[in-house]
Amino acid sequence: MKTKFKSPVYNVIAVPIEKIAPNDYNPNVMAPPEIKLLYDSIREDGYTMPIVCYYDKDGDRYVIVDGFHRYRVMCDYPDIREREGGMLPVSVIDKPLSGRMASTIRHNRARGSHDVDLMSNIIRDLHDIGRSDAWISKHLGMERDEILRLKQITGLAALFRDVEFGQAWRPATELIDENSTLPDDTEEPDNDN
Repeated sequence: MKTKFKSPVYNVIAVPIEKIAPNDYNPNVMAPPEIKLLYDSIREDGYTMPIVCYYDKDGDRYVIVDGFHRYRVMCDYPDIREREGGMLPVSVIDKPLSGRMASTIRHNRARGSHDVDLMSNIIRDLHDIGRSDAWISKHLGMERDEILRLKQITGLAALFRDVEFGQAWRPATELIDENSTLPDDTEEPDNDN
């Protein structure tokens, strides 16, 4: 019998801030005014949304998938940390690294912000662990052209090893059919008009 799916948010746990660690791939950035607004919101309303983490058994820590800035508010504002008793609400997901990276991107894209340079690094990292453009497209909700542009930012040739390119770089003499000939001289355009 198939087990009924239960969203992680129904199992929110309180985790000591010392056991929570940021991931090293989050491309989401917030400007100082937005951080201050988030602080004001948490100060006035409390934590209304848990942060999303993966539990790393080896390190006995919770690695953030989504909610880094909510975490930073507790780290940076002693009044929040004291009021909350140093505990953050955490919703735990259990996914491999590529799945966690995809979850982070989906959360960020749903909010409409992510850093392009960091995003291109994630594309590189996913590629390095063997994820195809099709996998990235499906799991990160990206069009193929967007993936290509992000690959171009990193400038790594390995990211393009499976891409077929046009032949515009080849000399014209190589592209002309054997039966055709190129004129020996081309006339200069008349610029007197």
